[in-house]
Amino acid sequence: MSKIKLSREFIKSTVKLALNEDLYPLGDITSSLINDEKVVTIKLIANQNALIGGLLFAKEAFSLIDDKIKFIIKKRDGSRVKKGSLVALIKGKAKNILIAERVALNFLSHISGIATKTNEFVKLAGKKTKICCTRKTIPNLRVIQKYAVKLGGGTNHRFNLSDEYLIKDNHVESSDLKTLVLKAIKNRKRKKITVEVDTINQLKSILGLKFNTVLLDNMSIKNLKNSVKIARKYYQTEASGNVTLKTVKAIASTGVNRISVGSITHSAPAVDFKLEI
Repeated sequence: MSKIKLSREFIKSTVKLALNEDLYPLGDITSSLINDEKVVTIKLIANQNALIGGLLFAKEAFSLIDDKIKFIIKKRDGSRVKKGSLVALIKGKAKNILIAERVALNFLSHISGIATKTNEFVKLAGKKTKICCTRKTIPNLRVIQKYAVKLGGGTNHRFNLSDEYLIKDNHVESSDLKTLVLKAIKNRKRKKITVEVDTINQLKSILGLKFNTVLLDNMSIKNLKNSVKIARKYYQTEASGNVTLKTVKAIASTGVNRISVGSITHSAPAVDFKLEI
């Protein structure tokens, strides 16, 4: 999988785009009413129990508006906080803090939300089964969302379509499963190959072919367990399909190596934070 790099340059350019979205074309016309010289100290507080992520994005938002604003981090990315915990102190001109406030909190809330939700799945799945994210991400935010998954203890799946062969049911509809697998093996050039199957019969039809992972999609717990027994001698195993916090523990109990969960990126609720003077 392509490596995810959260360099200072990446964070800066990402936050700059967000600020431009918020401020174009006339800036913050409401905050412009505030006295330029008023200096305040504001507490950044978690309004719920959560796993924290995105503090450097929040810090950059304030810095880009006013590099004299001090953003003093009290909790680190990946740390667990309780409701009411002090996450950071922000010191500077009130006007400039208010201009950057919403962009900073949006990054923090979204990244923390994914990290927190991922960690809930990770704890239920146990130590032997990995929780993986998917490509079900917000366009242009994939790097950030996959970073959040890692904070929550999850594992990043392929980053994009070039990273790995993933032969799914829609590909098979246009061809034949075994033919596609053999073509991927022939053209792999050190790329990993994952093959999705929906039934035990499909699994048996490709058993023994030289690929890496079999993706067991939307199977009952009984069929999933039987498929893992059949496949584990040959392949890594992965389960997918409508995985929820209610079902993930039972799925993990089948012995599957990893479980892919789309909801940890596309449906994770934002974590609530507040600024308190």
